[in-house]
Amino acid sequence: MTDDEDTWTPPEILVAVDLVILTLRASVFHVLLIERGIEPFKGAQALPGGFLNNAEEDIYAAALRELREEADLDGTDLHIEQLGAYGTPGRDPRGRVLSIAYLAIAPGLPDPVAGTDASGAAWVPVERALSGDVQLAFDHWKILDDAVERARSKLEHTPLATAFCGTTFTIADLQEVYEAVWGVDLDPRNFYRKVQRVPGFIESAGADRRMTTGRPARLFRAGPAATLHPPLTRPDPSNDSEEGR
Repeated sequence: MTDDEDTWTPPEILVAVDLVILTLRASVFHVLLIERGIEPFKGAQALPGGFLNNAEEDIYAAALRELREEADLDGTDLHIEQLGAYGTPGRDPRGRVLSIAYLAIAPGLPDPVAGTDASGAAWVPVERALSGDVQLAFDHWKILDDAVERARSKLEHTPLATAFCGTTFTIADLQEVYEAVWGVDLDPRNFYRKVQRVPGFIESAGADRRMTTGRPARLFRAGPAATLHPPLTRPDPSNDSEEGR
């Protein structure tokens, strides 16, 4: 053993979790933000999150706890996945903090309730949160940007879009998800055809939804597919041709 190894001590690193919670409200892509009630960045908007309670707390369990404490949400009702780790030195003025970020998605989420460390909580349109109009604390703009890109990309290759819908939904509901998350308009006939040719993406729920006018809309539920073959390729927003719609 060398002298350096004999005197080495592990660095002091705090571990936290941050949550990017996405939903659709009135056909608009929203993220949950809280107003910080304490320093640092008191008064700024931030993603819900916090430190692990102790050395024994599991990271995923901490994320579920923060969902309850900061937003009064039950994680069992959400699609939740680990997004990534963020640990750039200086990202938190309180010291070296490693944050494990999670992406959570669910349909029709209720108005949030601010937790103990927050002065307020609200659903904010994703476009506005990423535009620079909203002052986000720490490196939360980067985390949110990564989460939105993750969601947009996964809509192409996985059935993630169904996580934004209820247990049953129409193809028009599904199209609404793609349009809101991708920020583009899609041709209904082309979208219907593309969705129907992906095996296992959706399956009939055996019921219809009564409409105020016209014929009832067929209801579907998420199918068994874990990936979409062929994928639903994201169109280029700058392409106004019929192919890109």
